[in-house]
Amino acid sequence: MIDLQNVILEMIAKGESLSDTAERLCREVERLIPDAICSILTVDAEGRLESLAAPSLPQTYADAIAGIAIGPHVGTCGAAAFHGRDMVSEDIRNDPSWDGYRDLVVPAGFLACWSHPIFDAQDRVIATFAFYYREHRGPSERERAMAEQCARLCTIALDRHRRVLEHHRRATIDDLTGLLNRSAFDAALTRLDCAIPGAWALAVIDLDNLKVVNDTFGHAAGDTLLQHVAARLERAARPESVYRLGGDEFAVILTHESSLHDLDATVTAYLAALSPNADCGGNVIGPRATIGLAVLASGDRTAERVRQNADFALYHAKETGRGGYVRYWPGIGTRMTRRLTAVREVDAALREDRIEAHYQPIIRIETGEIVGLEALCRMRLGQNLVTAAAFHEATTDAQIASALTERMMQLVAADLRSWLNAGIPFQHVSVNVSSADFHGLTILPTVLETFGRENVPLKHVILEVTELVYMADDAGVVQKAVARLRKAGLEVALDDFGTGYASLTHLMTVPVDYIKIDKTFVDRIVDHMPSIAIVEGMIGIAHKLGIRVVAEGVETSEQARQLLALGCTMAQGFFYSPAVSAIEAGAMMLASAEGVAEPLPNAKWRVV
Repeated sequence: MIDLQNVILEMIAKGESLSDTAERLCREVERLIPDAICSILTVDAEGRLESLAAPSLPQTYADAIAGIAIGPHVGTCGAAAFHGRDMVSEDIRNDPSWDGYRDLVVPAGFLACWSHPIFDAQDRVIATFAFYYREHRGPSERERAMAEQCARLCTIALDRHRRVLEHHRRATIDDLTGLLNRSAFDAALTRLDCAIPGAWALAVIDLDNLKVVNDTFGHAAGDTLLQHVAARLERAARPESVYRLGGDEFAVILTHESSLHDLDATVTAYLAALSPNADCGGNVIGPRATIGLAVLASGDRTAERVRQNADFALYHAKETGRGGYVRYWPGIGTRMTRRLTAVREVDAALREDRIEAHYQPIIRIETGEIVGLEALCRMRLGQNLVTAAAFHEATTDAQIASALTERMMQLVAADLRSWLNAGIPFQHVSVNVSSADFHGLTILPTVLETFGRENVPLKHVILEVTELVYMADDAGVVQKAVARLRKAGLEVALDDFGTGYASLTHLMTVPVDYIKIDKTFVDRIVDHMPSIAIVEGMIGIAHKLGIRVVAEGVETSEQARQLLALGCTMAQGFFYSPAVSAIEAGAMMLASAEGVAEPLPNAKWRVV
């Protein structure tokens, strides 16, 4: 017995598999007791039997009992597990508990059986250890003692196996959703490295509105939404494997012909399955997802390249139209590389304090008076200043966009305080804000804290929002935020007006104080009748709604005259002045207040 114990404990310590350890235990016991046949069955959490080791019993027996629920009439082992005590069947042929099962063992010459239950630390039956005999008899004292010892060894082996399985589960399963996790995903990609082109594809799914849900309804609602999405995606993707990569990102590795045959239909089905509203803790929320898709192609040397391509496709899909999907094509990679480069450059500029605020005057066309300023972001590279258009792609990154807004507000607030201290007269300065500022629900606290710290009254601040931000406002987040901003005393301008296909609808749903007519209309306002008609209509509607109008991108005196004739009284553009530093802007405002015509060499203020 000591030798048997040492052999089995050594196997457990070395991490041998549970099945190998159990089979070795049975064979060692059968060597010590030649007239007995050993069997070990496990009992799962639902009370079902499974053969773990029975090397000398027919395989048909192990196959037949798999998944059978324990009970008082499920053979000797099923009854022992059910009652939680030793059970003896000295005559299997005539024992009622063997009805329906005796044909599995009697033809092989087994006439009797004794079964001993095995318990875990919580006194739950987790297995049975049994002896089968070729004669009508029960266990001897020696066999009982051996069974007790074997049961203890089985408990140790089963407990280690449970811990190994739990460790593996924790290592590969996402606790919240029950899906495979990133570690399992990485391992799956490694196994696909040698696949032939076209053999598999990857869909990366991003849940677009999780942050909004977390911020609006709380993280409990967000977790429930993730669980709904995981369950729906798993059902829609069967038989493919679905992974939660972390946060709001999921992935499906497609390897089956049924999925690969028509990838467009497959991915469209995923989006359709995700779209219905879900009850998230009493809040009805419609999941919004975007998908990037990539297929293993002949030029892809590794599975990691396919993953990168799918990420590029996802980024492109999110930039061009959330709620849909994009399949990777080579040009996307170049564009995404450019975008990531821009993100890195702006991030470095933020950390190194190389972001600056410059100001373009807003002019009253008839008098040339400066009535406001627009703060424009500039990035310093050595001795050069880079305009925001050069690094616009970086602002598609929500963190970068929010960080730029916060930095610009800090700079503008400090400049406004400086002008107020110097007694420089000005009306207001407008600051551009992004979609990320609204969806992060940080815009109002940021404004109040930043300008409050510098003791700058909010009457001097206008926030500019582009039409694209309004167009993407399916959940009404921007509309609610704008209402809160205006209630707090801030004025709001709708920038790039006329470019968003639904401009008039925006004016009805989200009231604003200013509209800024986009440069594309101003460029053709002198001799292009459709542009003239459209601008005239915009100005007329705005006036009737009590909204003030500013024309952007004015570059000639002819454009200024035409705008004035159409009823637009305010404008900005290179005809008047480019964006200038805070010091130059202060000097211009002083000169304007004193009636000096040209305080700066490049300033052209009045229509001539």
